[in-house]
Amino acid sequence: MIISHIRFQVKYLGQSDARGLWGIKHTRKPVDLMVAAAKALPPDQILPIVKLTISVDGVHLETVDQGTRRSEFDRMSVFFNIESISYGVQDLVYTRVFSMIIVKDNADVKGLNPFECHAFVCESRNAARKLTYSLAAAFQDYSRRVKELQASQDPDVRPPSLKKRFAIDLRTPEEIEADLETEA
Repeated sequence: MIISHIRFQVKYLGQSDARGLWGIKHTRKPVDLMVAAAKALPPDQILPIVKLTISVDGVHLETVDQGTRRSEFDRMSVFFNIESISYGVQDLVYTRVFSMIIVKDNADVKGLNPFECHAFVCESRNAARKLTYSLAAAFQDYSRRVKELQASQDPDVRPPSLKKRFAIDLRTPEEIEADLETEA
């Protein structure tokens, strides 16, 4: 079980559509696009700083007051339920970047992409790793709670559909890269 809330202060790179539910192959292109956009920002514009809080219920993002700076992210406050997060990973190329794939609520609407990748720049490579481990712990706790709920239900009553699957890469970027090279 994890501590009730673990907080990180990170820079929000943004979000971009992802093409799949989980896997580094589905975060690679969105992260590359977001990093390129961040590098192209004018010198007077900075990435928004957010407080990212991981709990057993999900991930909460809230902008940190940056004084007199005004931007579209001034009052951002978003909560991603643990059930809507399908994947989290420390990036291979940009090792200070943590990204996660969210399954959007409109997943049932035909023609709309249900997957979105959110990315964050951490203060260090180690901080990105801690963030990844914290989300993994939240996934484990959620999985334990689902199993307990299913075990406590009457076997004659059909349990609600709680078969959520999560993926988290806890390997180092070097280990992931080595696996990708052996697949090629």
